[in-house]
Amino acid sequence: MIRKLFTVLLSAMFLLSSMGMAFAEVPNTAEGKLAAIEITLYGQEQTGPLAERIKRVEEEYEGADSSSSMMNRINYLYNYTYDNSATPSLVTQMNALEWAISHQISAEAMVKRVAMMEGIIQGKPSEGTLHSRIEALAQFAFGTAEIPLTQVEVPMNTLARISLLSPINAKNLKVGDVIKYQASEDVIEDNMLIFAKGAYGEGVITKVEQAGNFGRDAKVDAEFKTLTAVDATVMDMNLGQEAQEQMKNMAMAAGASIAGMVLLGPIGIIGGAFVHGKNIDLPEGTEFYIQTSRDTVIYGIPVTAE
Repeated sequence: MIRKLFTVLLSAMFLLSSMGMAFAEVPNTAEGKLAAIEITLYGQEQTGPLAERIKRVEEEYEGADSSSSMMNRINYLYNYTYDNSATPSLVTQMNALEWAISHQISAEAMVKRVAMMEGIIQGKPSEGTLHSRIEALAQFAFGTAEIPLTQVEVPMNTLARISLLSPINAKNLKVGDVIKYQASEDVIEDNMLIFAKGAYGEGVITKVEQAGNFGRDAKVDAEFKTLTAVDATVMDMNLGQEAQEQMKNMAMAAGASIAGMVLLGPIGIIGGAFVHGKNIDLPEGTEFYIQTSRDTVIYGIPVTAE
């Protein structure tokens, strides 16, 4: 029997637009919730009568239909997919399973992820419901059909190393532009996986000053707002003191140029000509650190110490 699981649809990020859109709000309607489930499951919203679409998802999950009202059935499926309040959600379980088998968490639809893992293990996809196939994968990965997930408190100021998916160039930016990035390595605390490599996050540009004459350097202020935990919780993040110190210690490129830290260029007048200050230009792939903004309880994946 299906169990109740996950929080909200941050998979609208990691699964709504290829699990890579920062987290869209889901309308509190039957159609809105069902569409979110279908996007997570199949990669796109399905067509056809609502009753047939509900039945298809129910059969995909556990091979059974329900005689309850359509709204109750959708709420049940939605909670099963996303709600972490009581037990780990389907999205959380899938993340744990995929990380255990392939050491990554992909941005594909749920059915593709299951088929991909089956391909790694046995060379081809299996038949049956998604529920039974996940249990078989868990048995292989963990030695039990029960995926071992444990609630853990992630303390404030926990560091995560990230890399830019969106270039940061002062010449091309304006206030309000979205910055996209991902975790560039796993974050493991006390033998618990908190953030998996590839975890998605978003920030926003809050100030832009262009380089100018008399050596005025460009300046970019940004807020690095979120990073997605392994259970799909959208964690509040920031570029705080600990992150800046870590970047300075590692001499990372972003440490001198992001969030109000000016990238120093030539100053003054040389040879009687105006000298332009240096532009800020951080390409895709530039790495730096951010940190959690508050204590947060999530479901982590136990990791065996090597």
